[in-house]
Amino acid sequence: MNILVINCGSSSLKYQVINSDTEQCIAKGLCERIGIDGSQITYAPAGGEKEVTVTPMPDHTEAIRLVLDALTNAKTGVVKSLDEIGAVGHRVVHGGEKFAASTIITDEVMKAIEECNDLAPLHNPANIIGINACKKLMPGTPMVAVFDTAFHQTMPEEAYMYGLPYEYYKKYKIRRYGFHGTSHSYVSKRAAEVLGKKYEDLKIVVCHLGNGASISAVKNGKCVDTSMGLTPLEGLIMGTRSGDIDPAIMEFIAHKENKSIDEIMTVLNKQSGVLGLSDNLSSDFRDLEAGHNNGDANATRTLKTFCYRVAKYIGAYVAAMNGVDVICFTAGVGENAALVRSMVCEYLGYLGVTIDSAANGKRGEDIAISTPESKTTVMVIPTNEELAIARETVRLV
Repeated sequence: MNILVINCGSSSLKYQVINSDTEQCIAKGLCERIGIDGSQITYAPAGGEKEVTVTPMPDHTEAIRLVLDALTNAKTGVVKSLDEIGAVGHRVVHGGEKFAASTIITDEVMKAIEECNDLAPLHNPANIIGINACKKLMPGTPMVAVFDTAFHQTMPEEAYMYGLPYEYYKKYKIRRYGFHGTSHSYVSKRAAEVLGKKYEDLKIVVCHLGNGASISAVKNGKCVDTSMGLTPLEGLIMGTRSGDIDPAIMEFIAHKENKSIDEIMTVLNKQSGVLGLSDNLSSDFRDLEAGHNNGDANATRTLKTFCYRVAKYIGAYVAAMNGVDVICFTAGVGENAALVRSMVCEYLGYLGVTIDSAANGKRGEDIAISTPESKTTVMVIPTNEELAIARETVRLV
């Protein structure tokens, strides 16, 4: 069965077609600047040349139509007709407490997703637009929603509650939800598979480090804690997000700079993180690593602070699980920044961690970067959220 995987943003759309029998991606691409001048679609069939076409995309329905046209193109398409696409898997960012697992999309499910819009106002509406566009153009094809938050719904109450008046939880469901759940689920399961051990017997810390970054504690096959909260702003220092701060800082800056709450939130979400900490040097870790290697004090301070925060969260989750067997690095930074991995692992001597520098220098493969003598196994596991979504879709349809 061929599965079309759709990941809709407010003005973008990522897609892949995955053959569920071989689990190979047979085509992928990206629609950019939807509803904006200069919109374009990138299409890359497996084994073929990448095509980039600049064309108007006034809305997501037109973007989906262009994707389907590319996939069924007589010369470069990978399917002869849409009948060869058995189902569509949609990434949905927030499922709130309503969804603890992926689900086939029905009218009732769509209504429940819409009710979570307040919890993810930048993401869920775009996800819904993508689902509706596919339903319009592929009316007979089963659709599945795979939620970023679902994997974390196994967290116990003591891990997800905030120290706020309980009425806010009862009225508005203000609690910690966590994100990147599809990645955390895939990577933790893949680590057990690579090691040849039972998933349910392991204590795993997954470090999903990218422009958005989060860490999870996976004990005996279930997530028991994760670093992001009600929104993706909580937790680690990220590309442009502040991560954990004293909330009184918001009031202090608002008074000093005469800023509204919306302006302060813009600072915390878009002007902070490693971008702000590096004095606007960059939000890209490749630039920070180059700066560090060239003696740039801003870059060095930023990398040290970021890695210290990661190491602290790992320590917290070792405590939460009363031990750890495996620590995994994944996502753009986690998979590619050997310097970041080594700086984090310098804090983990108490876990008996020793790193193999040669293995740590490799990229693009599932690999243990700790030495055989290391008491805790440290791994790099490239994430594959699209494959995880495809697997969930196949399981349900």
